[in-house]
Amino acid sequence: MAARGGGAVSIVEYFTEDEGGKCGYCKGTSSNYSNGMWAHGMTVQDYQDLIDRGWRRSGMYVYKPTMNRTCCPQYTIRCHVLDFKLAKSSKKVLKKMTRFLSKGEVAKGGGVEPMDSHSEDTGFGHLPVACTSEVNIDIEKPLKIVSLEEEIPESSKIQEKPQPDGAGEKGVPGQKHPFAEANDITESFKSIPKPGRGADPNKPPCRKAKDVRRERKLEKLLQKQQQIEVVDVSLHQEPSCANPCTLPLQHQATQANQPKLLEELISESLSPDAVHQLEVKLVPVSSDDPDFTESFNQSAALYAKYQMAVHQDSPDECSESEYTRFLCQSPLQAENPPDGPDSGYGSFHHQYWLDGKIVAVGVIDILPQCVSSVYLYYDPDYAFLSLGVYSALREIAFTTQLQKTAPNIRYYYMGFYIHSCPKMSYKGQYHPSDLLCPETYVWVPIEKCRTKLDQSKYNRLNEDPNAEDEQSFRDLGKVLVLYRSTAMPYSIYQRRQKRANDEAAVRQYASLVGQTCAERILLYRS
Repeated sequence: MAARGGGAVSIVEYFTEDEGGKCGYCKGTSSNYSNGMWAHGMTVQDYQDLIDRGWRRSGMYVYKPTMNRTCCPQYTIRCHVLDFKLAKSSKKVLKKMTRFLSKGEVAKGGGVEPMDSHSEDTGFGHLPVACTSEVNIDIEKPLKIVSLEEEIPESSKIQEKPQPDGAGEKGVPGQKHPFAEANDITESFKSIPKPGRGADPNKPPCRKAKDVRRERKLEKLLQKQQQIEVVDVSLHQEPSCANPCTLPLQHQATQANQPKLLEELISESLSPDAVHQLEVKLVPVSSDDPDFTESFNQSAALYAKYQMAVHQDSPDECSESEYTRFLCQSPLQAENPPDGPDSGYGSFHHQYWLDGKIVAVGVIDILPQCVSSVYLYYDPDYAFLSLGVYSALREIAFTTQLQKTAPNIRYYYMGFYIHSCPKMSYKGQYHPSDLLCPETYVWVPIEKCRTKLDQSKYNRLNEDPNAEDEQSFRDLGKVLVLYRSTAMPYSIYQRRQKRANDEAAVRQYASLVGQTCAERILLYRS
């Protein structure tokens, strides 16, 4: 299950093997290449930075396709939700759902569309396997810290356990991570108050999430009231040269000519008088959450039904244990900062309840700058509703809603775009969208990429020939490692473990995650 609370620490175990595996797109037997690592725990900011370098998670396993070598290059794709424009095909799906819910109409000739599942990339060739490592890491256990300036003796131990909110401002996504520099780490652990001595006087007092939510609701009500008062005043003013306000009837005519927003089209189908009732619930992936535990059996059964019908899996391949490993285990540590969304950050199940039963589940990660789609499974009996497209539109609308309280959340990540695979290239219909350059890791509008990808399935999408990766690997000695429950730079680890013969592996890891993440994420060393 996703880690709840705990310290904001990312710990990974990198695997150097990159032998070719089976490709679920072109059906190649040994042509799918990627690098991967097992994430024992990960902060939402670290994962945000990793997916912005082409990484993606499948359960606890985080992988990055070897783009210039793999048979079907997979480009990370994101959609700008604030500028989202509905395509005609998407409007048809929303209208089809409205007719079904309001009148019970079933579309004729409905079936599984090519674009019916918007996040199938995690289901092909990257199903997580049980970690074969003998490492047993407790991410909540206090760590000893060794900096470049001062080496703590082996016998020295830190007895105090960091409090969940002990990082203060440092724990807020987007700000400096507590493990960004070894010096800062040492000082932050020294400043942790000992048990029984009260809160840290240098930090703002802790506030209950309930109080924060109540304040937000009051602010929204005040804003709505002010908007109503402004409209009321403008309608009662006489038009003049000094005040050229529009007449009410003209205003209504202008509004009528504007296309309906995505949120308006969705709300039209959710009438309390409809024949069918659809409810969407956001459920944290946590055994501590009652909604998650109560719906677990029904959700697992739906997953098995979907996998066997759509992907022809055997019962063993979609068992309850496989379901848990794939979609209920997440390395992301839940965070709920005051300036974040009401839901907090972490891994969630977006459950679609139709007339009291689950018909679809979208697995998503809420991160500091985006909502990332992980996987979707649905009841094949309702394939005529195009639940893959419908759920993608609902997740885009959900991202827009989150942005109102967390302004940095501006994107909807749809996983990977594969230009040569129709089942994955349809994602380009969500406009406007960007693809991630596999060499410089900058975002490029998809319209500028299509011609290049028509000519070559692997392409450096960045049009600037002189541009370089700003996070390129520079200093091997600063890579942060975890050795014998002690966090230290790799240069100190080399001095302590003189027999270590892993420099090539650490260098490869750092080049893939980038210098910033390499200095912040703990790389396990045995």
